[in-house]
Amino acid sequence: MSETHFDYVIIGAGTAGCLLANRLSADPSVRVLLIEAGRRDDYHWIHIPVGYLYCIGNPRTDWLYQTEPDAGLNGRKLRYPRGKTLGGCSSINGMIYMRGQARDYDQWARLTGDAGWTWDRCLPYFKKHEDHHKGGDALHGAGGEWRVEKQRLRWDVLDAFAQAAVQAGIPATDDFNRGSNEGVGYFEVNQKAGWRWNTAKAFLRPTCYGRPNFEMWTGSQVTRLQVERDADGTKRCTGAQVWTGKEMVTVTAAREVLLSAGAIGSPQILQLSGIGPAPLLREHGIDVVHELPGVGENLQDHLQIRAVWKVQGVTTLNTLANSLWGKAKIGLEYALKRSGPMSMAPSQLGAFTRSSPDQPFPNLEYHVQPLSLDAFGEPLHSFPAFTASVCNLNPTSRGSVRIRSARFGDAPLIAPNYLSTAEDRKVAADSLRVTRRIAAQPALAKYQPEEWKPGPQFQTDEELTRLAGDIATTIFHPVGTTKMGTDEDPMAVLDARLRVRGIAGLRVVDAGAMPTITSGNTNSPTLMMAERAAEWILADARGAQAQARPVPVAALP
Repeated sequence: MSETHFDYVIIGAGTAGCLLANRLSADPSVRVLLIEAGRRDDYHWIHIPVGYLYCIGNPRTDWLYQTEPDAGLNGRKLRYPRGKTLGGCSSINGMIYMRGQARDYDQWARLTGDAGWTWDRCLPYFKKHEDHHKGGDALHGAGGEWRVEKQRLRWDVLDAFAQAAVQAGIPATDDFNRGSNEGVGYFEVNQKAGWRWNTAKAFLRPTCYGRPNFEMWTGSQVTRLQVERDADGTKRCTGAQVWTGKEMVTVTAAREVLLSAGAIGSPQILQLSGIGPAPLLREHGIDVVHELPGVGENLQDHLQIRAVWKVQGVTTLNTLANSLWGKAKIGLEYALKRSGPMSMAPSQLGAFTRSSPDQPFPNLEYHVQPLSLDAFGEPLHSFPAFTASVCNLNPTSRGSVRIRSARFGDAPLIAPNYLSTAEDRKVAADSLRVTRRIAAQPALAKYQPEEWKPGPQFQTDEELTRLAGDIATTIFHPVGTTKMGTDEDPMAVLDARLRVRGIAGLRVVDAGAMPTITSGNTNSPTLMMAERAAEWILADARGAQAQARPVPVAALP
């Protein structure tokens, strides 16, 4: 830490930050600093796929956030995991490779006034860093840093669920990432030969570690951004204050500061820096450096409703992992083959469908697992069972992230505000009915499925919505808290090129920039956004302003 002057300062070595560090430090003429509050990713459970069980809820790798009591969840609080290590959430997440639907990005184009965000314009940036197991084609990339593989296991009960879904009218698919993810099939995952493939492996090592113009600080938390006024009165972010655990250090950025601390961390840092809603800042005695009322608002997340079915005559992880012989078999298979339950993502089988026939697009996502438990981190049940978790892909409920105090060490107040709209409550009730319809198909009959949770006695919309509040939990996809938008949108924090409105030299590059949540898992869309941001940053540095300006939106379908 002897050097504190850089060209680019990247805050957060998570999904976006690792890619940005790779792309920007490729120019040997610039100096790049990557700052991470967590430690290096040298904890063995990060790399063994099933290790998410030991990373979530562990202060070694998780910020240990909790939500505020939520009325939509009948007053419950939820654990709200966020990665605190190199690779960020890509080191503790479900490893599922999912882009969402083409309509998501076309909607972003409309909301930002920039046709550059359409699906057709975004697709090349997914492909640029992709290394797909089938090789490259019109929709997938090969040779990139971000490895995508098939899962190295299968389960009879999941195969039967997939057949039942087809019988219920959901088509089979072998690729969820072609623009319309409707269908049922096994998820593809970010793994390499049975190991988790996080963004630190993909983008930092060995590439960045060998570059003399790249520096990385771990165990270092940014406490606030430095904002100054240029001679012409323009506000400019010139650097950040960093707590190293021993001292406060000020770092400066000659070109840009890139905030990639995630949909929870980035709005917290902005608010602590005096950038955000003026009433909130004044409440905590923080001088208003720049008023942006949208900072921390517009929080969106996927709420999964975890329905459980008891089964008979088939092996599930409940029975396999609840015996010493079963555990030994699982460990031996992974040691010898890098396959089996220790190689599995938290969810293996996926399905996308509609909550009702009048829905124009698939608006539900299923994460199906050959196991059951009361809550994440709790012991598996003693009886054989599977869980069909279903979430509303396009929730209309909106929450917030707000600082609790002016102290950087205090976790922010996270209020997702789940199921706060009539639309979301209706989709929740309808989604449980879709799950029941799938479970009633002939393909599952041989296993005698019995609904254990929420229970077949609950039938009305009111009953199912209340039960959804009792059993639902986050699927870890917070986005939208520093959304991009047009000049006419008073709640837009960023422009269409992820630049903070009213402050030069500062961008937010993470899932918080999404104006609306994608129709699927959010990790790989965040990587795509970082890929695009890197290109814009480099274009701006070259003075290629024409490339950095938004493309006007034409008539979009």
